[in-house]
Amino acid sequence: MPNDAFPGGNDELRKIRNSTSSLYFSVGFFSLFGNLLMLTGPLYMLQVYDRVLGSGSEETLIALSLLLLFLYGVMGLLDYVRGRIMARVGARFQFALDGRIFDAVVRKSAVAPDTKTSAALQDLESVQRLIMSPVMMVAFDLPWSPIFFAAIFIFHPILGWLAVIGAFSLVVITVANQILSRRPQAKAAAEGQMARAFSDQIRIEAEMVQAMGMRDAAFKRWRYPRGGALEAQLRTTDISGTFTSITKTLRLFLQSAMLGMGAWLVLQNEMTAGGMIAGSILLGRALAPVELALGQWQVAQRARTGWRNIAQLLDAVAPEEPKTALPKPRAHLTVRALVIAPPGEKLPALKSVSFTLEPGQAVGVIGASGSGKSTLARALTGVWQPSSGSIRLDGAALDQYGSEILGLHVGYLPQRIQLFDGTVAENIARLSTQPDTEKVISAAKRAAAHEMILGLPRGYDTVIKAGQIRLSGGQMQRIGLARALYSDPVIVVLDEPNSNLDNSGSLALNHSICQMKAENRSVLIMAHRPAAIQQCDRLLVLEGGARVAFGPREEVLAELVKNHTQIQAAPKPTRAVR
Repeated sequence: MPNDAFPGGNDELRKIRNSTSSLYFSVGFFSLFGNLLMLTGPLYMLQVYDRVLGSGSEETLIALSLLLLFLYGVMGLLDYVRGRIMARVGARFQFALDGRIFDAVVRKSAVAPDTKTSAALQDLESVQRLIMSPVMMVAFDLPWSPIFFAAIFIFHPILGWLAVIGAFSLVVITVANQILSRRPQAKAAAEGQMARAFSDQIRIEAEMVQAMGMRDAAFKRWRYPRGGALEAQLRTTDISGTFTSITKTLRLFLQSAMLGMGAWLVLQNEMTAGGMIAGSILLGRALAPVELALGQWQVAQRARTGWRNIAQLLDAVAPEEPKTALPKPRAHLTVRALVIAPPGEKLPALKSVSFTLEPGQAVGVIGASGSGKSTLARALTGVWQPSSGSIRLDGAALDQYGSEILGLHVGYLPQRIQLFDGTVAENIARLSTQPDTEKVISAAKRAAAHEMILGLPRGYDTVIKAGQIRLSGGQMQRIGLARALYSDPVIVVLDEPNSNLDNSGSLALNHSICQMKAENRSVLIMAHRPAAIQQCDRLLVLEGGARVAFGPREEVLAELVKNHTQIQAAPKPTRAVR
């Protein structure tokens, strides 16, 4: 896009914008001839009124009309070509940024989700729509308006000054519209995004909302930002509509004033009737870009906001640098003095935690809610970065692996399982469009989910989609475990893996853990329920984010029971008798 359309921004955005400079020059070249051909109508009217009508020559009228038809045809072709070029510029812009922004949205949302980040792809679409819209042509047509004003001055200086004053008035109206509508439009966008985010939450948890009689309360809470967005949108529309009406009225008045002033000048024998008509047509052409910009102002404002949001996102999330390919690691994990502070918070959720995990071992991480178990899981999978300390996999720090490669070596079963639209096989294959059938079935068998999946309506080809099939929490958890094992990871992190499992599911999980240990994989299990740590060799006890105990399971449990007994046996303070 022209460099002044979206000033500033991120270096990546500027680079992509400048990569299509040759296409912008092409559009500018076509705009040169297209705007020159805009003089066809005024010149035609000038010749008809001053030459044809005066001479009465039909041959001249026919020749001028044929020439007019040819020139208008060329002008239409040039306008069509530059429109197609700008459409492809917009498509290239979106295609060049789709992957980068998608990656940035996922990475930032995994760490600290917010509504602005979730709207980044819509922001990209808003910029792309502006590039492809007619309003972008204003940037190419507006520089030619002085030529039309100069032509009006040639007809008569009074008409020229009338046109300049009218154009200046329209510019003032445009600037006032921008200033007055900026704040309500920003509020409408922010409130609208909040309403959409909340409605998505309600849609995902619709079963719970319906079961617990929360519809009215949810509607009222959703209606608050929705109403705020509607109110701000009405305010924006009122402001823009007011200025649009003023612009339209002023433009019509200026054209009539040009005719009236031109007629007076004709009566004074200071110009011809053809010049009067041509001046009116030129005024309309000179003011057309300003009127188009004002009519499409909301599109331009939304695109500028989107450009700014995208620039902020790309500044906050730098592209991942290529990593040297390391060999597949052994299942040896070393955590030293690990401190993790959740994004946006100052107090650490994990405080100087250290432990070692050897190949073929299973470590259970236990502790009360809020003790830091899930925080540790996010750190071990590379989602949250250490504030201090280190996590090393087979001697290499986690950040020495690219995030995609790390995901192959460290399988993860989160506390909340989310399956995506697609078949069971595609979900196990981590959304691959061409799942490796052998790896899918192998992962399902290792997760003890093969028989369960065969019992689904179409087995591995069963489509998971809202409204078509419902899976229980236990079924989803076992499919999620198969997904974690699909890439043949050396370490598997399980966050509350049996929270939705019945007795048979827990037995299948324990069997799967035994098999992973036998294959020299390492397993970390964040658990509340004792059944989840039956196959654990060692236990890590967390309390308030700090390590309380770490060692062989039986010794740690015995120590916990001993401490618990001592606490229970301690004399209770007596209450004073009044």
